[in-house]
Amino acid sequence: MQYFFELGNNPALSIAEIFSILGARENYQIINNKILIIESETELEAEKLIQQMGGVIKIGKIILEKVEKINLENLSEYLEKQTEAKSKIFFGFSYYGNKKINLKPLGMEVKKYFKQKGLTSRWVNSKENILSSVVVEQNNLLKKGFELAVIEDKENFLIGETTAVQPFKELSFRDYGRPARDDRSGMLPPKLAQIMINLALAPFENKEDAVLFDPFCGSGTLITEACLSGIKNIIGTDISSKAVLDAKKNINWAIKSKEKNNARIFECDIKKITDKIQEKSIDAIATEPYLGPQRGRIDIKKVIKDLESLYSTAFARFNKILKPKRRIVIIFPVFNLGRNKKVFINPNFAQFKTVSPLPEKLLGKYKNILSKRGAIIYGRQGQRVWREILVLE
Repeated sequence: MQYFFELGNNPALSIAEIFSILGARENYQIINNKILIIESETELEAEKLIQQMGGVIKIGKIILEKVEKINLENLSEYLEKQTEAKSKIFFGFSYYGNKKINLKPLGMEVKKYFKQKGLTSRWVNSKENILSSVVVEQNNLLKKGFELAVIEDKENFLIGETTAVQPFKELSFRDYGRPARDDRSGMLPPKLAQIMINLALAPFENKEDAVLFDPFCGSGTLITEACLSGIKNIIGTDISSKAVLDAKKNINWAIKSKEKNNARIFECDIKKITDKIQEKSIDAIATEPYLGPQRGRIDIKKVIKDLESLYSTAFARFNKILKPKRRIVIIFPVFNLGRNKKVFINPNFAQFKTVSPLPEKLLGKYKNILSKRGAIIYGRQGQRVWREILVLE
């Protein structure tokens, strides 16, 4: 069975996350940096998968391959199965490709087809070629009908049936609805937190049993996502007593049941973390430390010197508490000074080796969004501080 994954804004990060969960794949295809096609001998639980992923917009099954033309005849067998519905059918199409094709005639033909079968239908479309997860969800396409993905594949097309879309409402609510926010310090987006957790726990078969540690937990985004993913052993620390209180408040708000809150959170300076956490007891570390000032004028040299000292201290402590051959997923700040000038920090982490989150044959394809260390760079135009996401072992 072939499956398609619509990738997020940073396709390299999306692909890294998919492979961290499903394992490295030999046979895969990337189309227009938008779609990843993989083969799976077992059926994927798309709805469960997409709840765990932060970098995937849609998941679906490929139902037709090597289609020369997108017309009613090619879809007749699939549409016949949809006529089993007794109520109004909602349907839509998304086109992933560079060719100029007009799906309006097909939409009208499908409506006519259902009418001839005695069924009412509604064709959901938009100005864009791709229906967003918001449009798909709000129009109940997956519950009351279907969305078909038309994917350009060289001279032909693939047709996929969307089976799950990103839970944008839940993610947005956990991001902007949380009771304790600290916009001045900057906050990790829940989507990125999910990706980091998946990358950190990639080597584990039973991820729920791993001991996950966030030593710079801030207001608790990463801890919250770890709790929601079912991880049983989670530790979070921060030097700020306010951050610890905020984290506990946000986690209890998001989890809604203290029985599901598996996190142990307490105040602690990174320099003293080895006094609180047993040597070689941590299975994975996923964290975003302090990234430096987010506003105002700064002395970039002093900021970098201070950050390099902080990070170097942290790595020295991580080396003592992390089990052998275990992973750290950590964010380094990248200062965007404009005119394509970006400044990186270089702390001492000689105790660890960099692990590429991407297959080797993709490193060339995505070299424009990889740092010299081979880490994925994450940011958007106009953002002052970008993120360099390192996977270390």
